[in-house]
Amino acid sequence: MSDFHSFCIRCPQITGSRYVQRGKLIYLSGRFWMSFRRRNVTARLSSRSVRNVMRSVMIQTLVIPGLNGSSDEHWQRHWVRERVSSSVVEQENWTCPVLAHWQAKLDEALSNTDGAFLVAHSLGCLLAASYAGRRGAGLIRGALLVAPCSLETTLQMHPCMIDFGIEPLERLPFPSLVVGSLNDPYMSVPQLERHVKAWGSDLVTIGFSGHINVASGFGRWPQGYDFFERLVRSSMVPQPWPSAATSRSDLVRSSTL
Repeated sequence: MSDFHSFCIRCPQITGSRYVQRGKLIYLSGRFWMSFRRRNVTARLSSRSVRNVMRSVMIQTLVIPGLNGSSDEHWQRHWVRERVSSSVVEQENWTCPVLAHWQAKLDEALSNTDGAFLVAHSLGCLLAASYAGRRGAGLIRGALLVAPCSLETTLQMHPCMIDFGIEPLERLPFPSLVVGSLNDPYMSVPQLERHVKAWGSDLVTIGFSGHINVASGFGRWPQGYDFFERLVRSSMVPQPWPSAATSRSDLVRSSTL
C-alpha cells in the first residue's frame, strides 16, 4: 500500500479511541483509509473533518441515473453541475435498458478512475447492486443508493422495456447507504427492507417523498450532499461484516427524517 501514497495527514478529530495520536487519515490511490498500529481500534470521524478533507481532495463520483435517464432539473444533474469531480455515466439507450450494456458503460467509466463513489437513483441502484460479483467492484469506494426500485415492480409498470436479469440481492462488497421513501411507487417499504438487508446497507428514510425525483419535488437536493458525506465518513473506517446471525435491527440502521 505504501507504493500508492499521495499524502498522509494526522487526523486529531478522531474521537472514541485512546489511540488518537497514532491514527492517520491516508489518501491512497483515490481512496481514504484509516491507518492504526492496532487493528482492533474503532473510531469515528466528525462531520467537520470529513468536510475539510472533501474540500481539499477531489473525491471522484460517478452519477448513475435510472430508466429514461435524469432530466436537466433532476437532482443528479444539479449534482454534476455543482461538484466538478462528478460525472454522469451516460447510456446509449435510456428507454429500453439492457443490463449488460449498462454494465459495460459503468465498466468503462470505472476503468478511467483510481476508484470512485457511486451516486445512483432508481434502476441505477440495481446497476450498482449488480456489481456484487463483478471485477469492477474493487474500484467502487461506496454507493449512495437513492430510491432504489424493485425490479419486479418496475417490470410490471414498464412491461417489455427492461432487460435487467434477476433481482440483484447479493451482499455488496463496498459501503452503501440507501435513501428510501415511505410511499415510493417503485418499491414498497417491505421490499425496501428486504433489499437493504440483502445488500448489507445502511438505511435512511425521508418520509413520504415519492420516488425522490423531479415529479415528487426533488430538483436541487442539498440534503443529498449530507447523506453523501455520511457515506464517505463510513467508508473511512473499515468495519467488519456482520455475521449471518446478526439481527435485522443490528443490520439495518434506519432513521426516519
